[in-house]
Amino acid sequence: MKGSSTDGFSSRWGLILASLGMAIGTGNIWRFPRIVAQNGGGSFLITWIIFLFTWSIPLIVLEFTMGKSARKGTVGALGRLNGRNWLWMGVFVGSCAIFIFFYYSVVTGWCFRFALHSIGDLFSAEPPPLASSAQNGPQEAQEAFLAFTSGWSPVCYLLVAVGLGGLVVARGVAKGVELVSKILVPMLFVILLIAAIRSLTLPGASKGLEYLFHVDLAALTNHEIWIQGLTQSAWSTGAGWGLVLTYASYMRKREDVVLNSVLTGLGNNSASLLVAFAIFPAVFALAPADVDPVNDILMNSGPAATGISFIWIPVLFKSMPFGGVFSVLFFLALSVAALSSLIAMIQLGVRVLEDAGMTRIRATLIIVGAGFALGLPSALSADVLSNQDWVWSVGLLFSGLFMAVAVIRFGARRFREKFINSDGNDFSLGSWFELFTVFLIPIQGIVLILWWTIGSIRDDAGGEESWWNPIRNYGLSTCLLQLGLVVAVAWIFQGALERIFLRGEKSIRESLDEGERERVA
Repeated sequence: MKGSSTDGFSSRWGLILASLGMAIGTGNIWRFPRIVAQNGGGSFLITWIIFLFTWSIPLIVLEFTMGKSARKGTVGALGRLNGRNWLWMGVFVGSCAIFIFFYYSVVTGWCFRFALHSIGDLFSAEPPPLASSAQNGPQEAQEAFLAFTSGWSPVCYLLVAVGLGGLVVARGVAKGVELVSKILVPMLFVILLIAAIRSLTLPGASKGLEYLFHVDLAALTNHEIWIQGLTQSAWSTGAGWGLVLTYASYMRKREDVVLNSVLTGLGNNSASLLVAFAIFPAVFALAPADVDPVNDILMNSGPAATGISFIWIPVLFKSMPFGGVFSVLFFLALSVAALSSLIAMIQLGVRVLEDAGMTRIRATLIIVGAGFALGLPSALSADVLSNQDWVWSVGLLFSGLFMAVAVIRFGARRFREKFINSDGNDFSLGSWFELFTVFLIPIQGIVLILWWTIGSIRDDAGGEESWWNPIRNYGLSTCLLQLGLVVAVAWIFQGALERIFLRGEKSIRESLDEGERERVA
């Protein structure tokens, strides 16, 4: 049976929890503290909060509305909205999330590994090697992590991660995604709250809060802090990924999109702040006397950006009373968050294949198989994982911009009046929201893309490696090359995409235009 026609969320509570589970992932726990520390603490928080309200929540509103009105995944929804010439945009949006899924599943596997070892350490007189090495210090912990990632163990945990996510998605939306979200998301908030309270009560914890909220206005003149603020907001909330759009395609027709969007955005940022309250005070309170909490811990990304979460956290927690318990809580939270977001990414791919005519089971098997096969390079190489995190995080800038452009082409006022303010919504948006869609989102996206491009070229001037080198891990050229390949392939096969996803259907815009002409006649 095809899940897209009969399956769906049974309640608003289930949809909201699933949306929060989608948004709250390792981006909040593994990524957020590192990005905050590397970009000026409180200065970065200013950009992050600004983009929540000017980029992420407006885009989430657009995504909820697109999915609810089109009842299709990313490819079908953008094509259904504006016609065949917009199918390539849907491919690009979905591809960003899928390529993130390929390496995100590897990180999810790491989370499972550390959760199991922290539990084993808690109940065993002889701690497992990975946990035991963490007792001695960060150097030993890093060596243990490198030993783990240099072998085939990450491949095994990758298989576990995509397998668990696939099992949930295969059960359907109501009996799989919604049911699991109702368990995982409340559990995650409870764990984060406990960890934050304990961290804030440590002696010296106030120094961590001072660093977290310290604002240096001069730092706001750097283009990098604004790009990181937007990409972190998009990365963490899921804005522009197509994940919200996918879940919205299963929501009930008489369901509010505005309130759900605001709750998703605020809930995600609340979880990020809880994580910051748990990590920053703990770092300053527990750091050894000969270690600089900022430069040696918070700003030390480590191999594949693992410095805080996978190297220092086990070390620091060992030095506090009942540290083993809080190490378990931290890595359980990390695992729960990772799995809930991974489920959303798998569901996105499955929805696209369902729209192409596949059954849910077959679509799930294909997405899980692709996730394992194409996740192998990141599982076997930290450099590949770092490159993919860089490329597709930047890709989210373009993805969000494309969402806004699609609505502009449809007609921002028509989109707001016909779909955002439709029956079943608790809150309606005024004409001011059209300014966000038509001006604010595009201006932010274009300015940051140009700023990033110019800054990348300028920063590389005179360096050993030029910006045009396509094999550089973080170069401008490697990013544009990979993003451009997706656009090129989607454009070439647009005719096939039309036959698969539209099957001769008129777009919503065309149908409305015809109806309006008939009324006038």
